[in-house]
Amino acid sequence: MYMANMLRPLPRDFYDRDTTQVARELLGKLIVHRLPQGERIGRIVEVEAYLGPHDLAAHTSKGITDRTRVMFGPPGHVYVYLIYGMHHCMNVVTEPDGTGAAVLLRALEPVSGMDLNTRGPGRLCKALGIDRSHYGADLCSQALFITEDPEAATPPPAIVASPRIGVDYAGEWASAPLRFYLDGNPYISRIIKKAGRRDTNKKNML
Repeated sequence: MYMANMLRPLPRDFYDRDTTQVARELLGKLIVHRLPQGERIGRIVEVEAYLGPHDLAAHTSKGITDRTRVMFGPPGHVYVYLIYGMHHCMNVVTEPDGTGAAVLLRALEPVSGMDLNTRGPGRLCKALGIDRSHYGADLCSQALFITEDPEAATPPPAIVASPRIGVDYAGEWASAPLRFYLDGNPYISRIIKKAGRRDTNKKNML
């Protein structure tokens, strides 16, 4: 069991760096959501990097809109959007103000206070209690934050890179290896069964 006084938010300069680097280093970190009914804690095991307006898979490829405005703001804030009218997805804003880059959280390993499925971006948000009310939330606060895992494995698991999921519309960016996950972790949202083939089980995409 993690003690509350052991957990401290990562500093803002952690997020104010190259998005791919931040994405890889988020793996193995803990995300903490403090609610009136208690803390919900999960270990980040799968992410996707979205590099900014030049990345045709990124929401910011369309420029600044009411939806994407927070992605062009300072790093270390939360970008939440809704898909299919019902599933929330949580992103961590990265790089300097005006960049338009972020990292999508795709899967968590439950640590404490979560008893729902956490495989997939929509499911992890439901398990954490994240919705549109958290749009723009500051991850350097004490309510919702990412922190080092005081019980991190040594040595850390290997990181696997693969193309992102569900971005076939993005031209050459569809094949960019910008999805990262911890090798062998049972909580990742989708496994590529064989080289050149994808698992088409859509139930793990949300």
